Amino acid sequence: MSSPWWRGATVYQIYPRSYCDSNGDGVGDIPGIISRLDYVASLGVDAIWLSPIHPSPNRDFGYDVADYTAVAPEFGTMDDFKLLLREAHARGLKVILDQVISHTSDEHPWFVESRSSRDNPKADWYQWAEPKPDGTPPNNWLAVFGGAAWSYWPARRQYYFHKFLRQQPKLNLHNPACRAAVMDVFRFWLDLGVDGFRLDVAHSFLHDALLRDNPAVPMEARRASHWSHAANLQEHLFDNGFPASGHPGPAERAVLDEVRAIVESYPDRFVFGEFAEEPRFLGDFASDQHGAQSGYTFAYLYTTKLSAKIFADHIAQLNGFADTWPCVTLSNHDISRPVTRYSGLQRDDALAKLLLTVLVAHRGTILLYQGEEMGLGDGSVTRAQVRDPFGDLYYPLFKGRDPCRTPMPWRGDAPHAGFTTGTPWLPMAPEHSRQAADRQEADHGSVLNFSRALLAIRKTFPAWVKGNISVAYSDDDLLVLAREGEGQRLIFAFNLSEVDAALPPGIIPPNARVVELPHFGTAKTILAPRSAALWHL
Repeated sequence: MSSPWWRGATVYQIYPRSYCDSNGDGVGDIPGIISRLDYVASLGVDAIWLSPIHPSPNRDFGYDVADYTAVAPEFGTMDDFKLLLREAHARGLKVILDQVISHTSDEHPWFVESRSSRDNPKADWYQWAEPKPDGTPPNNWLAVFGGAAWSYWPARRQYYFHKFLRQQPKLNLHNPACRAAVMDVFRFWLDLGVDGFRLDVAHSFLHDALLRDNPAVPMEARRASHWSHAANLQEHLFDNGFPASGHPGPAERAVLDEVRAIVESYPDRFVFGEFAEEPRFLGDFASDQHGAQSGYTFAYLYTTKLSAKIFADHIAQLNGFADTWPCVTLSNHDISRPVTRYSGLQRDDALAKLLLTVLVAHRGTILLYQGEEMGLGDGSVTRAQVRDPFGDLYYPLFKGRDPCRTPMPWRGDAPHAGFTTGTPWLPMAPEHSRQAADRQEADHGSVLNFSRALLAIRKTFPAWVKGNISVAYSDDDLLVLAREGEGQRLIFAFNLSEVDAALPPGIIPPNARVVELPHFGTAKTILAPRSAALWHL
């Protein structure tokens, strides 16, 4: 029996608001995406993942959904989406939708009804709780975006729970009617022909029914990162619905199991989850037997040091999840772009090529974020231009997520690099205009053309796409990986440092054949700075 299409696939994440604007309103849209599908297909990716396209007040830019079964007017119409499906499928591209079922917008009709009284049909579709006798919130849970995770609603004389913004009330998926309505959302989109879903905060669909206080992170375990944000000072057990042990089991996976059963009732569909808080949640919530079919962690996304040890340790951790096929990523719409994260620069093409090669050498489904294939770094956003609520809260200590969401550059000589004929919702970075797609198309040595060549070579080796992975050697700067399967063995070597580095004697078998990688050339046992090499047995 052949393995599913998504094992070893490359999935390209599109943040619609920033991809391509077709009508000059400054906001990317579905017709704009359709106009760029030939470009996407030319990359050699297998699927596109669209960040939320549903109607939203945009307090959190689509992650506060006001209608699960419609298309946001600024992005287009349902007919536009159906055309996108047809055009993507005609090019061999699967279409994956972001689904945010942990919470809704406070403008969703479900919440508007729920907050109206204590006895309406949807009164229990969100988590409501009585104040403490002194009027304070029911427990100590803290929100990701700051402050208490509870807001008071006078009409009910109760608090409602929100893990993120107060405008993002948490659904009560313990309620059978609420849960059934959410499951119908998946059926709606599957019936339209979508190929799968990415599940936002997939470890946090439930919460503790007893509303117990979260424990504090022990003082001896606290690091600078804990003190940077008050919510980090708690162990997020009960607001995530975990047992006191911190190890989720079947009860905590129940919602994911139900979603998966629906997805797998349709042929060739895929569901993967975001497991941001702890890498171990991937093993708890995604496996061959239960939970999501796959998922990704933030193990690399939270790193700022280019370290072979970090890669080696996480690969070992992933291998410890024996029945889990992972997704692997260095970038998405929530995190500083890897070029900037690791170098502090807006542009470093050599580093971009190295990072792309390290990424695709991994075992798993590869997640690429728009612009990563071009080597884009973060854009520049002034205080007045901040749109992200996280940036609004912490600027300038943390500029939020806007710098990684600035628009895609298409034409280097056009206003706003061809993203829009109007005023873009976020500014176009001047450096990005110099890295525009048309300029990279014409440059044989560009990051864009490197990305295409790299993904094409990957597809020629079954062991690279779906084989096992092991760490053959690592120190601070050198990383040697082995991929094995389908009668093949590949050895990747990476020098992450800025000086020459020699591979340990004997690490490359004498009968190994060199595979020439784009940009890096012929493999040698002395690796140039920030370079990669590949051998085939």
